[in-house]
Amino acid sequence: MNPFTQRILNWYRDNGRDLPWRRNPEPYSVWLSEIILQQTRIAQGTAYWERFMERFPTVESLANASEDEVLRLWEGLGYYSRARNLHAAAKQIVTSGGFPTSLEGIRSLKGVGDYTAAAIGSICFGIPAAVVDGNVYRVLARHFGIATPVGTTEAKREFTVLAQKLLPKEDPAVFNQGMMDFGALQCTPQNPACDSCPLLDTCNAFKTGRASLLPVKKPANTPKEVHLDYVYVRFNGGTAIRRRGPGDIWRGLYEPLTQKKGHLLRRAVKHQLTHRTIIADFYLWEPAERPELPEGYIWIKETELDRYAKPRLFELLLEAL
Repeated sequence: MNPFTQRILNWYRDNGRDLPWRRNPEPYSVWLSEIILQQTRIAQGTAYWERFMERFPTVESLANASEDEVLRLWEGLGYYSRARNLHAAAKQIVTSGGFPTSLEGIRSLKGVGDYTAAAIGSICFGIPAAVVDGNVYRVLARHFGIATPVGTTEAKREFTVLAQKLLPKEDPAVFNQGMMDFGALQCTPQNPACDSCPLLDTCNAFKTGRASLLPVKKPANTPKEVHLDYVYVRFNGGTAIRRRGPGDIWRGLYEPLTQKKGHLLRRAVKHQLTHRTIIADFYLWEPAERPELPEGYIWIKETELDRYAKPRLFELLLEAL
């Protein structure tokens, strides 16, 4: 066995994180955790995983839920396409008669990419497929001195080949989880714990003083700036909302009016998403008479707002109010 591989396995057995989906790694709970953690930190994601497991203890219960239910439970995690894909994949699993057991079958689920398929496959079915995520890129780039910019096709191919070469076919789950945890706890993005690192004597980045320079990242695109006006109308204990249609990141979520009216309160907010910066002006409108709503809007009681899944931007408006 490669010395690097053996040290990762040893480190993980002593230092691996105790995560609830690892205690009984069955496909549904592991898949759910991987989807939630795609763009979410462990601390926040664990709480959402526990809520989903309590509300939807089986894949059948998730498949039978309405999209509104799933989006409401997801509210606050962002990247809502993950929730819609999760719901769609649950229906795929139920329709096909059970969770797929091959790497290709897992990869065919809506919202599942190479990394997620490898994680589920190795942890639940012992499939010898190496995971390659941000933690793995960092550990391999530093230890082996790889300067290929992460985020490029070339890097994905290079790091995947290397990770697969290091993967022990008899214990892929422990190695994959070890690599993820090693990057998250030991070989961290900032201030890695080099002094206590079991790979210190063979680490290229430590020997050359490049730990802070690796991995090399592909230059990020400048986020597009978008300007919005939102109006919270309040009349006789009610307010107006509409459900966003297909074609955008907030599909299926609810929002207030989007055009200016007479207003009493104005609040400007900057909201940062991955690929866009939203500059939103919020207005409170309290008309003397019940206004006629534009097409697509409905009246609801203000006390019922929690029943509707909303983007974080709408939540900021409610906090301002």
